[in-house]
Amino acid sequence: MTFTELLDRLGGTGRFQVLHVTLLVIPLLLTSTHNLLQNFSAAIPEHHCQIRLLGNDTHQHANRTLDPKTEEDLLWISIPKDQAGKLDKCRRFVTPQWHLLHSNATNANWTQADTEPCHDGWIYDRSIFTNTIIMEWDLVCNLRTRRQMAQSIYMGGVLVGALAFGSLADRFGRKSVLSWSYLQMAVAGLCTAFSPTFMTYCVFRFLVGMAYSGIILNCMSLVLEWVPTKVRTVAGTVVSYSATIGQIILAGLAYAFPDWRWLQFTASLPFFAFFLYSWWFSESARWLVLTGKSEKAVEVLKKVAQINGKKEEGEKLTTEVLKSNMQKEIALSDSSYTFVSLARTPTVRRISFCISSVWFATSFSYYGLVMDLQNFGFSIYLIQVAFGSIDIPAKLIAAIDLWTLRTSLAVLGKGCLASSFNCLYLYTGELFPTVIRQTGMGLGSTLARVGGIVAPMVRITGEYFPYLPPIIYGTATILSGIAAVFLPETRNVPLPDTIEDVESGRMPEQRITKGQENVLLRKVSQEAPQDGGL
Repeated sequence: MTFTELLDRLGGTGRFQVLHVTLLVIPLLLTSTHNLLQNFSAAIPEHHCQIRLLGNDTHQHANRTLDPKTEEDLLWISIPKDQAGKLDKCRRFVTPQWHLLHSNATNANWTQADTEPCHDGWIYDRSIFTNTIIMEWDLVCNLRTRRQMAQSIYMGGVLVGALAFGSLADRFGRKSVLSWSYLQMAVAGLCTAFSPTFMTYCVFRFLVGMAYSGIILNCMSLVLEWVPTKVRTVAGTVVSYSATIGQIILAGLAYAFPDWRWLQFTASLPFFAFFLYSWWFSESARWLVLTGKSEKAVEVLKKVAQINGKKEEGEKLTTEVLKSNMQKEIALSDSSYTFVSLARTPTVRRISFCISSVWFATSFSYYGLVMDLQNFGFSIYLIQVAFGSIDIPAKLIAAIDLWTLRTSLAVLGKGCLASSFNCLYLYTGELFPTVIRQTGMGLGSTLARVGGIVAPMVRITGEYFPYLPPIIYGTATILSGIAAVFLPETRNVPLPDTIEDVESGRMPEQRITKGQENVLLRKVSQEAPQDGGL
């Protein structure tokens, strides 16, 4: 009897599975908001240099009420225009150009005047956002690349988290690492909200990114390893849709809290509650068995059976029964596994390479698209809702002009990339065996975060060649699609438990070869006295 068959005997998709999956996906509603939070916390408002005639206090000027005509005149004589005819964002006239108030003044009159950088700071339009990190630390003009740097640092944290928490979960268990990730998200998120400087903001965002990886990776594994094969796809899709709904929630939160500190605080505080109730979660019994903790696995399975109304079946389960039914899995997993295991054997090596390529390209294109919401010419809140809603998906009907066509194609592309992410989280968990599943998920997530780090940097090239970033993002996804062709099909196939399963292409109940049979017999005979003569 395989573990999947044992799980069916103890209730299959019962009350435990429904409650377990529900409590796991609720935190994802807010976890996903942190991933895209900087679209709002680092939004760039309209801005221009402080007007010399109004003094040097930007905030004082922001609270003044000026006659519209007077304000327009002050801007006209104080701030030059750029090539598009808009107020220059980074320079001002050295002295007020009073002659520009005359009706016969032309652009040539002010283009010849001396200008200087914004020595006294900037004035920001606070009609949409009352405060962002851009306003607070003046991350504009010669400091504008720090905005992209902050997002790359966050993605660096997600990368480190994927490396660290993926391997730690395979060693210490999914539940404990997930609980720690909730606590880290709560503490680091609140510290981010109270950051006094830009550098401390980046440090705490890095820690938030690490926690994000820990939550996503271990949530998916606990879902996959506790549900039967026949509902695995449905459960994985539920996990993905919770992240989609979270993107829509983000738009509402950002609208309700236009100050980035309150937005960060609100999105982080609930993780203390998630940390507290996470201790109710059951550790993966499959992982417990394969790491030699059969007694604990029996205890957990009895709890599951009781919740599912199969108490009698649970009472029949003992350590000896569990070991006898899963001796094949135990024997074949009796070795240590590290990150090197992902490349040690040919089939797993091919899977690791191909799936990593797909993870990188999907994340690279995804974050290149979704972290540029302000450039689509529509309300940033509506775009965020559209980008979230397309994942469900829904069709948007609008009159097609150049801006709307560009936005519609971007929304469609984002929907496809989100769908790819959904498949990747589920598919990666199905491809790698239990003994290195978290390590494999960590590898894929690592490459995804490399893509997320590189994506903002590629976006900067758009300042010089506007069409270059879309070409790079699109090419990467096409190449990853070719790599995906070399991956095996996993539809309706039980989860593999060992590397031998993957290499032989056999299912858990078919995995024993003649060569392995003798090894198993020797192991069983050696363990017989300790296991009551099994």
